[in-house]
Amino acid sequence: MQQRFGVQSGYISADSAAEQRAVINRVYGWMTAGLAITGVTAHLVSEKFGAAIFVNAPVFYGILIAEVLLVVALSGAINKITPAVATILFLFYAVLNGVSLSAIFLIYTNASITSTFLTTSLTFGVMGLYGWATKQDLTGVGNLCFMALFGLIIAGIVNIFWRNSTMELIISGIGVLVFVGLTAYDTQKIKQLSCAVADGTISRNDGRKLAIIGALELYLDFINLFLYMLRFLGKRK
Repeated sequence: MQQRFGVQSGYISADSAAEQRAVINRVYGWMTAGLAITGVTAHLVSEKFGAAIFVNAPVFYGILIAEVLLVVALSGAINKITPAVATILFLFYAVLNGVSLSAIFLIYTNASITSTFLTTSLTFGVMGLYGWATKQDLTGVGNLCFMALFGLIIAGIVNIFWRNSTMELIISGIGVLVFVGLTAYDTQKIKQLSCAVADGTISRNDGRKLAIIGALELYLDFINLFLYMLRFLGKRK
């Protein structure tokens, strides 16, 4: 969701305020639903199939490719599809991501996964509040984080072959900072989106679709922040 929306200041009507709350509730409601589906799916897959998926390379990489294609399809076709289709694609992505993330239950203890989840939730909440409350335009922060994200991806690929533990810690530390910044940035975008829908700049129908994209962005921020923190806080079995 690259479009920027102007924040309206001053008095707004009760109807506009209600519409703004509806957008916000929709974004965070679907984000929470996506996280819940991913968590339940990951736990069930680890219990039922164990490491079977991960020793079958075609299946595992097929899931990863499908996840990437779903995100690209959802983002690229958002103007052409209905809110219902956008929601279905998002929830399907949450299921696929749960399958691929089931590995964490095989690697880390349940207690450390739970404590890391709580720590991530607190961090995500604090940065979300900052992104909502700040009057500073976070576009520059968002752009910087996006550039750093590409560097993280490249460094991560290199370290797959290098297998350097120090490099892994550095990558994880930078990853935490990147997604902390993106959380604040994306939260500010959600606020701007809700204002744009409330004042009629964006139609309600388009607002419902863009809310799914907003939920997906926040969902990805949370998941990635959690995974990078797990590398620091997770206790291996």
